[in-house]
Amino acid sequence: MKTLAVKRLTDTARLPARQTAGSAGVDLYADIEECTIHPGEIFRVPTGIAIAISDIYTAAFIYARSGIASKFGVCPANCVGVIDSDYRGEIQVPLTNHGKEPFVIRRGDRIAQLLFAPVFLPELIECDSLDETVRGAGGFGSTAR
Repeated sequence: MKTLAVKRLTDTARLPARQTAGSAGVDLYADIEECTIHPGEIFRVPTGIAIAISDIYTAAFIYARSGIASKFGVCPANCVGVIDSDYRGEIQVPLTNHGKEPFVIRRGDRIAQLLFAPVFLPELIECDSLDETVRGAGGFGSTAR
């Protein structure tokens, strides 16, 4: 995917942007006058944009911005948001304030980052058994960590 169609849904929406040439993702910007997320609260922040991913083998993923996550404890409520190739609605970012102080978001603030990655769509086949491995069904600490 070389290009991405981005539509502004409001006059105040900012297009996603890379901050440096080496940035893996583009920043998403808040498109809301002002809101306060109190400790323990979740608030869905509108971005005022929609995108059209033209390839079914590509998806967009919304990740935390490391600055606001590490300094203020504010990050996406669902850890990583997934935008499927057939979604055409507004991108909204549900943010949770895990910090101890209220966090204010204003229009134009960078609130998350959007990355694109390939998606594998295998045909799912029901079966009666799976092949054996050394690990088997061991999970959640089964490797002694």
